[in-house]
Amino acid sequence: MYCQSNRTASKKRFVSSPVNPLKQGFTLVELMVSLVILALLASAVSVSIRSYLIRSKQSIAKIEISRMSQAVEAFYATFDRYPTNDEGIEVLVSKSDEFPEGLLDFLPSDPWGNSYEYRSPGDSTPFEIVSLGADRREGGTGADRDITSVELAKTRRKN
Repeated sequence: MYCQSNRTASKKRFVSSPVNPLKQGFTLVELMVSLVILALLASAVSVSIRSYLIRSKQSIAKIEISRMSQAVEAFYATFDRYPTNDEGIEVLVSKSDEFPEGLLDFLPSDPWGNSYEYRSPGDSTPFEIVSLGADRREGGTGADRDITSVELAKTRRKN
């Protein structure tokens, strides 16, 4: 009997007292405020991350343009001329007697998925390699800014 009454007592302990139904959960206003705060935090983080992504893509384009410019200079040193507009930078991946592997292993696309443009002669140099940026049009600022081999050469001269 003593055991029986302990079981009954333990059952009563787990029964919860009636709760006020108005205080059971979050109100719609509390949920909306929480969602707005989370959205603001997420947008702040995405804006800062976006600027890093833009800068990293521009850095990749600069590295690739620099590498292609070096290959064009090697072409000039070997053939005593720059590639023509008709040949373009595609000639740098072509195999020849002088370069059995080609000057470049492959011809990269810019970080925005476009082809690099080759111009011979350039505006102020014998040749120019250009990435038109995210907008695929000449000019622009931020992510849309053009990156050119001429710009890189000027930067190198300053440093």
